[in-house]
Amino acid sequence: MKLPDIPFIVADWERAPRTEHPGLRGTSTWRMIESEGLRTRIVEYSAGFEADHWCPRGHVMCVLEGEVVLKLKDGREHRLTAGQGFLAGDDEANPHMAVSERGARVFLVD
Repeated sequence: MKLPDIPFIVADWERAPRTEHPGLRGTSTWRMIESEGLRTRIVEYSAGFEADHWCPRGHVMCVLEGEVVLKLKDGREHRLTAGQGFLAGDDEANPHMAVSERGARVFLVD
């Protein structure tokens, strides 16, 4: 990963504005800090969350709390718990989506 030329930023997630994003089921709440096109987010998935789209964007994700099932459009699924995550580049051929039956809190970079 080549990071853009961004300034040094101290991330205070508690002060970052909260935005709510509905899924097919449940919601995800984001606290985001963005600079030069690089997004860093703390995302909270409600219990019963299911994303409303297949995402081809690359991510680095770490599960902080709870459990997330990462589904790939080709049928593969990966159950991720606290301390686990995934890395994926931008890939239109392998989109993914998140589902969380019990809720979760994750850190994402994209």
